[in-house]
Amino acid sequence: MAKKRLVVLTGAGISAESGLKTFRDSDGLWEGHKIEDVATPHAWIRNPQLVLDFYNQRRRDVLAAVPNTAHKILAELEKYYDVQIITQNVDDLHERAGSTKVMHLHGEIMKMRSVRAEHRLFPYDRDLKVGDKSFDGGQLRPHIVWFEEPVPMIEKAIPLMYEADIFVLVGTSLAVYPAAGLVDYAKERVKKYVIDKKIPPVSRYQNVIPIEMTATEGLAELKRILIG
Repeated sequence: MAKKRLVVLTGAGISAESGLKTFRDSDGLWEGHKIEDVATPHAWIRNPQLVLDFYNQRRRDVLAAVPNTAHKILAELEKYYDVQIITQNVDDLHERAGSTKVMHLHGEIMKMRSVRAEHRLFPYDRDLKVGDKSFDGGQLRPHIVWFEEPVPMIEKAIPLMYEADIFVLVGTSLAVYPAAGLVDYAKERVKKYVIDKKIPPVSRYQNVIPIEMTATEGLAELKRILIG
């Protein structure tokens, strides 16, 4: 008998418990920087080395982090369900925890690419600086979807949402589009477990089960509900 399809949309809240800061703190800054100075195409044009320095540090932060219990529970659920993770996070903590189906909507901090070829990816295994070129002559940049750039993986994520037998939302405020709009594609009859310390606006959806806890606490509760 085929396993039920469990589709999980994760956000910064799941990685926060591994020590990775969410992209926008209460003061509106990301690690002391304005978003428009480090995470937009205009920032890249204006000061590419500042942008590279910023992501070099984000990569080092991810290398120093370890998967937490929430990541590990999602990996463990693969024993019982066909688990597909769609994440807004650029870290590789889901993969390191053991999850085998992970789609990154906003890119991956452990990969880089040429400005001339966005689909040819390389390991981001050293700090980048202005002047570091790919074999095609293009400047190397992190494989990150910046604000104001299109999110091509959305088109691949939508069919996964349609196929969900159970949907889980973890650690996201549903404030960043188009990722937040993915919830609209889960079928009405599907149970939708929403895990967050502060439940985001989901009142318009059917069959919502709120679990107002941290990611680690909430996923432990979900595991109890789903498999005992």
